[in-house]
Amino acid sequence: MDKHAHLKRVIVDFKKLTPEVLKLLVERYPDGYDDRNIISFKNAQGERIEAVEVLTEDTKYLVKISAKLEYTMENYDEDDYEDFDDDDPEAVVEPNPEDLDDDNDSD
Repeated sequence: MDKHAHLKRVIVDFKKLTPEVLKLLVERYPDGYDDRNIISFKNAQGERIEAVEVLTEDTKYLVKISAKLEYTMENYDEDDYEDFDDDDPEAVVEPNPEDLDDDNDSD
């Protein structure tokens, strides 16, 4: 029996990845993931999905893999995400460089 069977299961697309889940992914796969880590399954539409698993106390996330996910994990910097709410689905959008200058109003 799966010891994680009691967890809520959530399939997450890269575009809806929260900073919290991204951080867990980077911690779980610090050198990136490989074929051993990839879970393949068919969704309700019969499409083949490939994902990597990350666990929280109450949820098993299956994050759909893509080239963008690999790039984001490789370039992850926790400081880039500290101002976002954990439940903000737009949080993975790259920050606008002009927005970053607002803190430096010493001109």
